[in-house]
Amino acid sequence: MTVSAGLVAASPLLAAEPGHFGYGKPATPAEIAGWDIDVRGDDGAGLPAGQGPVAKGGEVYAEQCAACHGTFGEGEGRFPKLVGGIGTLTHDRPELTVGSYWPFAPTLWDYLNRAMPMQAPHTLSADDVYAVTAYILHLNDIVPGDFIADRNTLPKVKMPNRDRFVWTDPRPDTAAVPCMTACANPDRVTITSTAEGKNLTPRTTGPLDSMQPK
Repeated sequence: MTVSAGLVAASPLLAAEPGHFGYGKPATPAEIAGWDIDVRGDDGAGLPAGQGPVAKGGEVYAEQCAACHGTFGEGEGRFPKLVGGIGTLTHDRPELTVGSYWPFAPTLWDYLNRAMPMQAPHTLSADDVYAVTAYILHLNDIVPGDFIADRNTLPKVKMPNRDRFVWTDPRPDTAAVPCMTACANPDRVTITSTAEGKNLTPRTTGPLDSMQPK
């Protein structure tokens, strides 16, 4: 930067547009599209074009999914079950499956598209994801064998647990108003118990009886 006759010549740094530091570039529509892949659950907004029938889904599932999730969605080893569990959500050990727990069918497509198969996520075509979604829904007796999943039919699927979600947190501590007056004296607060050594994290496999205190 030079000074001449009382004038200051701006350096290239000072000449840059406000808020711009010379890094990066505007994202192109194609780059944005690569990240804009989310699908809304209740109405399926964001679902792409394409379709997939149950029969085709069975073929894709056998090739891409059965090794982990079982031939009929029963789960293998520590990989989660996809089928069953209806009526178990209030049990000591609920089974959270697509049929028993998930509230919206479009979110199943969204999850499969984002994360499955585990070893190569986001590699299935939209049609194959639709087909696997249809097949898993059929395994749970939610749709018939001739069902074809697409952006129009999936949002219309009524999941068994659709109306059993609580959209406001009922726990009183989440709505507690911070105490700003007449607060407890911290000098009188004592710790009467801790979680140390109590093994409070339950297992999700094995006999239920083994989880009981001895």
